[in-house]
Amino acid sequence: MKTILVTGGTGTLGRQLVPLLVKTGSKVRVLSRKERATENNVEYVTGDLATGEGVDAAVKGVDVIVHCAGSSKGDEVKTRHLTEAALQAGRPHLVFISVVGADQPSYAYFKSKLLSEEVVTASGLPWTTLRATQFHDLILVVMNALAKLPVMLAPSGFNFQPIDSGEVAARMAELALGEPAGLVADIGGPQVLSFKEMAREYLRATGKHRLVMPLPLFGKSARIVKAGSVLAPDHAYGRRTWAEFLGERSALPQKANTLSSESR
Repeated sequence: MKTILVTGGTGTLGRQLVPLLVKTGSKVRVLSRKERATENNVEYVTGDLATGEGVDAAVKGVDVIVHCAGSSKGDEVKTRHLTEAALQAGRPHLVFISVVGADQPSYAYFKSKLLSEEVVTASGLPWTTLRATQFHDLILVVMNALAKLPVMLAPSGFNFQPIDSGEVAARMAELALGEPAGLVADIGGPQVLSFKEMAREYLRATGKHRLVMPLPLFGKSARIVKAGSVLAPDHAYGRRTWAEFLGERSALPQKANTLSSESR
C-alpha cells in the first residue's frame, strides 16, 4: 500500500483524483492551506507551497507525490519548495501535471508550467510529467465571463482540444501507481474545435443569445497558439466532448463560479 500526497487536492483536478486513489487502497494525504479534519479516508495536512511552510511535514513518509497545485504564475517557486522538501524526505516519486504547449512557451501560464517542468526534471527525484490540453472546466469559466458582454469575442485562428478533467484524473492515478516514466505521451480531448465553435456550442447549451465576433490577435504568443502548439491531435485520449460536458451540466454559471483557481 502506497502513501500518496496530493497537492491541489481540493482543486478541479485534485478533487477528482483523490477518490480514485483512495479506491486503490492507497493511503492518501492532501496538502491544504486550510486546516481540515480527516474525512473519507483522506488525511489533510496544513501547508503552503508558496512559502514552503508545512511542506516538510507534509512530504514525510510518502512514496508518491502527485503535484496538481497550480496557478497563473509562480508555479516554479511552489514546485521548488515541494521538490526540495521531498528530496530530504527520501526521494518519493513525483508525478506532475503540465500543459500541452509548455515546450513552446507563449502566454505566461505556459511559461510558468515550463519552468516548473524544468524544476521537476532537475530536482534529483524520480519523476513523471503529463501534459494535458485545456480542461472543459476552464473553458466554461472563460465562456461565462465572455457571455457577460453584449457580444462574444472569439480569438481568430485559435483552436483548442478540450479534455474532461475527470479523464485526466484517471490518467494521473495510473501514473501515480506506476513507476517513474519521465515525460509521458500528451493527452487531449476527442475533438479539435475553433474558439468560435466552442462559443456557439456554449450559447446553444445555455440558451443565451449573443453575436460571436472574431477578435484578431497578433504577436509571437498568438502566432504560437495559432500554429497548433496547444493541440495533441495524435493523442486524443479523452472521450467526453465539449458538447457532452455542457449538456450534462446544470446551473452552469453558478457551478462555474465555484471552480478552483487551480483549473487549467
